[in-house]
Amino acid sequence: MKNNKAMMLVAVVAISLITTAFAADKKKPAAETKPDARASIEKSIHSYVAAYNAHDAVALAAHWSPEGVYLDRTNGSRVTGRADLEKEFKEAFKAEKTSRLEVKVESIELVSPSVAIEQGVATISNPDGTPSVSSYNAVHVKRDGKWLVDRISEEEIVQRISHYQHLKDLEWMIGDWIDQDDESAVVTKCHWARNDNHIVRSFTVSIGDRLDMAGMQIIGWDPARKQIRSWVFDSDGGFTEGTWKKIDNRWTVQNTATLPDGTRASSTSIMKPVDKDSFTWQQIDRVVGSDLLPDIDEFLIVRSSPASQ
Repeated sequence: MKNNKAMMLVAVVAISLITTAFAADKKKPAAETKPDARASIEKSIHSYVAAYNAHDAVALAAHWSPEGVYLDRTNGSRVTGRADLEKEFKEAFKAEKTSRLEVKVESIELVSPSVAIEQGVATISNPDGTPSVSSYNAVHVKRDGKWLVDRISEEEIVQRISHYQHLKDLEWMIGDWIDQDDESAVVTKCHWARNDNHIVRSFTVSIGDRLDMAGMQIIGWDPARKQIRSWVFDSDGGFTEGTWKKIDNRWTVQNTATLPDGTRASSTSIMKPVDKDSFTWQQIDRVVGSDLLPDIDEFLIVRSSPASQ
């Protein structure tokens, strides 16, 4: 009988403990789910951007934890603490009165219920200058039910300049080309240079089975003159400068050359695409020194390997 009473007492105590624990858990705020946490962080990011674009340094600093750290990896500068961050924001807004912030969030990773890592790209634009674009990592911490920025490190993204938009109408030239007859052959290989800022053409001239000449042409956009220009260097020691212009579906190139012996020469080359695998070429207004030379009649140049459909 005593044993039964003891067992009943243990059971009552156990039930009491379970009930107490359950009641305590009910009093605790429920933890955010991952989707809810991301939504809260996204809302905080939108609020941060709005505070920046309103140039409200106090509201912007309030998004940071008291010990928050901002690190600029581009120049190594560092600002620590909410109070110093607020001062920094005020100084920035005085210097850039019309600056605006745009943020592209690439990822938000919740590493614990109270810590998240955000990655993205930030753009600060100003009507009076070139936009500043940087990649960033931000650490968010949850304090008293609110997500705050604890650390941001960012690095400026160097904007690479490409003149492709000025040269894209010459893209039909890319590939391998050949012009040949029973006595000679001119083989040309053409490709884009890195960043699509130049087109590079290499050529060889063979007579029978003997290589007679070789050379290279660089075609690019001259941003100062606002025109397409080219430079040719041949194996005989001569070089040529050209200025390109598109007229209807033809390209004309005004050439001025220095021959290996120092004689000056000039000519106009005309190229006309026929289809994706062929174009015509001719040369007129040929002058060497004080001598006027006959024109070179138009002839057809074809791809040595036809372009894919």
